[in-house]
Amino acid sequence: MPKKIMVVDDDPDIVEYLVNVFEDHGYLTCRAFDGITAFDVALEEKPDLITLDLEMPHEWGPRFYRRLTQEDQFSDIPVIVISGLSGIHLAIKRAVATIKKPFDPTDVIEIVRKALSDTED
Repeated sequence: MPKKIMVVDDDPDIVEYLVNVFEDHGYLTCRAFDGITAFDVALEEKPDLITLDLEMPHEWGPRFYRRLTQEDQFSDIPVIVISGLSGIHLAIKRAVATIKKPFDPTDVIEIVRKALSDTED
């Protein structure tokens, strides 16, 4: 069964772009545009990996990630931070990667493949 990636970003163009990239590579996707909605989407969709923007309305990315990983089922979920902010490598210490916007989709797919292959049962 294909792995599912949740894309969390407040920019609908970036969300759509990443969803298309992931689906073109055979992944299932779900999406959210802020940290509050993302929490509910994660509980419902149960993604295998999350790409996460940091600066979003309603709830900042790191706060959402801390709240989500307090749930047992998501305590070890891999996250890839994708942000235009500087210092993004410091925002979520457990991130499998940090990618600065603008990004190369080939790099993102390579990181996703590696992260998801490390979580295979």
